[in-house]
Amino acid sequence: MSSNPSFDIRQIPFSRRGSWLDVSPVIGTHRTHELLHLVSHQSGMTAVLQFRPERAAAVEASATRLSWIAEGGRVDAVFETGDTLRLRGRGLELTLADPGETLTPFSGSYLFRDPVDGSAVFTSYETGRRYRVTALSGALRIVGEEALGSAARAVTLEGAEWEAVVEEYETGRAPYRASGSFDDAVADVAQDFDGFLAAVAPWRNPSSPAAALAAYVLWSATVAPRGFVTREAILMSKHWMDKVWSWDHCFNALAVVGGLPGAGVDNFLMPFDHQEASGALPDSVTHSEVLYNFVKPPIHGWALRELRARAPHALGRDALIEIHGRLAAWSRFWLSRRVPGHALPHYQHGNDSGWDNSTTFDADRLIEAPDLAAFLGVQLRVLADLTAELGLDGAAAWRAEADALFDALQSELWRGDHFIARAAATGRESLSSSLLNALPLLASDHLAPEIVRALVARLDAHLTEWGLATEPVSSELYESDGYWRGPIWAPSTVLIYDGLRKAGEHRLAAEVSRRFRRLCERSGFAENFDAVTGDGLRDRAYTWTASAYLLLAADAVETDAAAAVEPA
Repeated sequence: MSSNPSFDIRQIPFSRRGSWLDVSPVIGTHRTHELLHLVSHQSGMTAVLQFRPERAAAVEASATRLSWIAEGGRVDAVFETGDTLRLRGRGLELTLADPGETLTPFSGSYLFRDPVDGSAVFTSYETGRRYRVTALSGALRIVGEEALGSAARAVTLEGAEWEAVVEEYETGRAPYRASGSFDDAVADVAQDFDGFLAAVAPWRNPSSPAAALAAYVLWSATVAPRGFVTREAILMSKHWMDKVWSWDHCFNALAVVGGLPGAGVDNFLMPFDHQEASGALPDSVTHSEVLYNFVKPPIHGWALRELRARAPHALGRDALIEIHGRLAAWSRFWLSRRVPGHALPHYQHGNDSGWDNSTTFDADRLIEAPDLAAFLGVQLRVLADLTAELGLDGAAAWRAEADALFDALQSELWRGDHFIARAAATGRESLSSSLLNALPLLASDHLAPEIVRALVARLDAHLTEWGLATEPVSSELYESDGYWRGPIWAPSTVLIYDGLRKAGEHRLAAEVSRRFRRLCERSGFAENFDAVTGDGLRDRAYTWTASAYLLLAADAVETDAAAAVEPA
């Protein structure tokens, strides 16, 4: 089991923990270039420099280094620090160019040679930052320095052997001084990644062959606090999904908390740092933007319960008091989303559910949905227990709200063998067969046994060779690349898996886990997957998919170990 996993740079970007940069051919939403680019995720996703080897070169990527390999030469790259890319060439020159070649008052990069130290500096309008190229050996050949308007702007790293660094910084920085060799930087990165891997996947063995790569996806998508990102956080991707959405973060927090409890708590709390006065969480947070036009479902009570169960030690009282206040406000927000006289809260759009275009929302967008009632009911029970644990007032009131929600869920949305959603204003029922309507399994310990049995039986229609399709393949509404209208997703897999285990359906839970893990081992950590072919879809380096793999693989290894010691 390699602790330095290699990967296809077309699928997974090259980066390191703490960096807002990556190297990748992915330069925008569904936009891939034949050449690699240095991409910044500050002020949005921007390809700031294009890498042009002087002749055709194959690319090899691993957790510690990136290489262009051509006949008679090579270039190697390593992220020396989060904002510094170190480059070394032997028998192969490399040009770093402005990809746009057009400078306007609002876009492009201005290039000049700094007379202080001889470095070449690109000043990017899109990111509002500078990118300094300093030669440590060899020479810089600059084209287009001080040019305005349309012009080629590029720096070529020359010499039979050369070394250089590229730094991202704001306006001013002292001239670069090397603190060690290129190989020292590689060793430092290896040590950092190995420590992360050992912390988040100490259990890994041959039955979890993708664990190291899953850990790399998380490690490399982790950014340092900057802008609106108030804590070290795991972005959903360092491709175009370079944000923290306010339910995605829960799965990443769970994946790391066992070995890195501080990182787990920070990833859980980060969206709460932008909680508004109504108690609502933002839809998403990234470096330069916080969006409030939608929300995400209240899975945070469930996530807190799981977080505490997986953490290596108890959270301190101060942390729990803070979390209690945040969770209470978030719960009150959802309780306020009830039509007068109704017991159930409602979504205002599919985006609020996280299942943006699920078939459940085809007839109406404002719906009282079974997953929402279940999520909020679980959250209220967790909040009631936490209130009592902390010796605060209100535990009985939270518990009563939870009980009322579970009662309404079962009495108003259950139709004998399935849950329905209904329009909040008119009561019109959704005829959808979406997996979303089975998510109340998450609250299986609060549902009538006959309801749980029926929900389990309905999973047969969703289970494919690779896992749980979000819309049955047999449905007229199924779309192979339809986002939430068919493809397999990590969060729904984890939530159903957890519900099955709580319902005592361990065999089916293990099968759901096995199929999803096999899917990741075959197709990587895509945003979602074709439910029939198993092919990865959309963003191909998605962190909650990697987190789901780690969570399921850890449970599988633990289960196998327990079975091995049981008496015959």
